Amino acid sequence: MKGDRYTRTVSWLKVLFPLAALALLSTLFLLSRVIDPGEAIPFAEKEIQERLRDQQITAPFFTGSTAQGDELTFYADVLTTPEGKIGANKAENIRVTIKTAQGGTYRLQSGEAEIDLTSNSAQLTNDVVIMTSNGYRLTSDFMTSGLSSLDIESPGRVYGTAPEGTLEAGSMTLSQTENGGATQLFFTNRVKLIYKPKPLIE
Repeated sequence: MKGDRYTRTVSWLKVLFPLAALALLSTLFLLSRVIDPGEAIPFAEKEIQERLRDQQITAPFFTGSTAQGDELTFYADVLTTPEGKIGANKAENIRVTIKTAQGGTYRLQSGEAEIDLTSNSAQLTNDVVIMTSNGYRLTSDFMTSGLSSLDIESPGRVYGTAPEGTLEAGSMTLSQTENGGATQLFFTNRVKLIYKPKPLIE
């Protein structure tokens, strides 16, 4: 009985294995007919020319620390180096997080940024937003930022929310003291604060 069962099993496997191999081969042939080699290129012709002209990095990520011990994290969708410009970069949709040695957190985001390594600075444009861990969320058309120290400035109008209410000012600076002490946030030029008291909890 066992010998007969073994013989029948071997006979079935002799039939099933060739059928399985045939099925796999037919699948490969079907896939080869569907895929067009001319359409398998992931970049359009225009995009290829742009990548050849400018050095481009997709989704760059960088972490580091300043001389004062502040931690810096940088993200962007695209980072390019224009032809012939050494030390200059352009970034799109950047997000920067700065955690100071004193425990404060500052987040910056903007649609575009020009980074100049020679001047150790960055120019942020296109809906620049700064958020702080102590409750500020401010928007500006243009801000500058240092690369190796916490030094952010908006020479033009800023507006948004503050811990006490809504805030608007003609300019703003965020910096540290020379000895690496606590950060200081200054608003100047027609500062307007609309106080909104917090509701009392009964």
